[in-house]
Amino acid sequence: MKNGQKERENLHPTIDHILDETQGIIVYQEQVMQIAQEMAGYSLGGADLLRRAMGKKIQEAMDAERPKFLKGSAENGVDEAKATEVWNLLDKFANYGFNKSHAAAYAVVSYQTAWLKANHPVEFMSGVMNCDIHLTDKLATYFEEVKKGLKLPWVPPCVNRSDATFKVVEGALVYALGALKNVGVEAMRLIEEGRGEKPFVNLFDFARRVDLKRIGKRPLEMLTRAGAFDQLDQNRRRVWNALDGLTAYSAAIHEQKASNQVSLFGEAGDDLPEPRILPVEDWSFAERLAEEFTAVGFYLSGHPLDDYMGALKRKGVLTLDEVTLKAERQPLVAKLAGTVAGLQIRKSARGNRFAFCQMSDPTGAFEVTLFSESLEKAQDHLEAGAKVMVTVEATMEADQLKLLGRSVAPIDLAVEEITGMGLKVFVDQASALASVRTVLEDAAGLTKARGPISLCLMDPALPGEVDMDLGADFPVTPKIRSAIKSLPGVIEVHEM
Repeated sequence: MKNGQKERENLHPTIDHILDETQGIIVYQEQVMQIAQEMAGYSLGGADLLRRAMGKKIQEAMDAERPKFLKGSAENGVDEAKATEVWNLLDKFANYGFNKSHAAAYAVVSYQTAWLKANHPVEFMSGVMNCDIHLTDKLATYFEEVKKGLKLPWVPPCVNRSDATFKVVEGALVYALGALKNVGVEAMRLIEEGRGEKPFVNLFDFARRVDLKRIGKRPLEMLTRAGAFDQLDQNRRRVWNALDGLTAYSAAIHEQKASNQVSLFGEAGDDLPEPRILPVEDWSFAERLAEEFTAVGFYLSGHPLDDYMGALKRKGVLTLDEVTLKAERQPLVAKLAGTVAGLQIRKSARGNRFAFCQMSDPTGAFEVTLFSESLEKAQDHLEAGAKVMVTVEATMEADQLKLLGRSVAPIDLAVEEITGMGLKVFVDQASALASVRTVLEDAAGLTKARGPISLCLMDPALPGEVDMDLGADFPVTPKIRSAIKSLPGVIEVHEM
């Protein structure tokens, strides 16, 4: 339905016919009650019971109503043959009419939703996600459709751009603050109201305009974990550590406002000193993603395996998308990498244990079934958040990918022997160069995997880029790459 207007015009006669059928059947139900009342002397309640029996297709109930209907009709002077003919029509309608009514209504809804998704996908997904805003599992599925299926533009949770619910701004889906775990839509409306039409300037401005005590510490922590304060301060650990001070500062200001106190310096609270926010090293990339997962229920800004993908490819590990594509052609045995999201252990009727393990990689979420022998060997590696490599039997059943796990191993053990991978590190300040070298020297002896390291200084104060080769091989693993990427002044880290 890419050409929305054309399809709409072509399908209008069909939709009109369906609507006519639906309306006709609804009228028919009303007429059934009217016939029962006027022809057979039913009370209004009795007529509704007859309609209900027809709707539920309960033949025993219909058979029980037959003598009552014929007797009532005879008492009202209706010929027995005519009463029997009418009853037979009602009995026939009970077998198919209500199914037809439901099918017609479903057809209308299916057409409307399909047309909306095809022609207004961002608005459609916003509406769908608002319907299930408190159901994290469904939001994860919908958001995968937004990013991977429909490839729609989106904005992460942000106190300056997001509302309590999902919305669309300039063609992009803006993630809802109220969709985060343990925050509450009503509490997030306080942020909307405090912001109004004027974005917050910094954390202190946020504390002055929003009563943080009313929001509560837990929701503020979830906002921090999700990166909702990134526009005000990109160091999430620093924001986390400052929450108590900011809440006390906000409470004092709003208490002054409530008591109508007037400050000698202007607005209420202007004479209160801003709390000191101490400098602290930010969460690492892996820590940021783990905290984000806690708040959102899935990964928004990246995936814990992003730094592993190059090494895993060298190891012959496939992505979920690649396995799915191959399984559509024929069953296969493959290696997959994933971050564990959950594990449900069950027992069969014979008492054997088996499990369903939910995982994800950068291309999507998947589930692996593990039977008793594989589970026994793998269970220690399947804690939530663990990164593992799993060998699976992959098959397609009714267009659904089925994965049966054979073996599981920690991902770091699987990639630690890979050699030859190098890194190119881009930094925007000279001080970061020493930090990179410190990380590399501290990692010496921790792994056999070694490779060349190249540095590129992109300091705006310099006339151009400065490339430097460290002249030797250093320890190189996905963990080391992640540690370097988290250093202050490091812009990006590329594999060579």
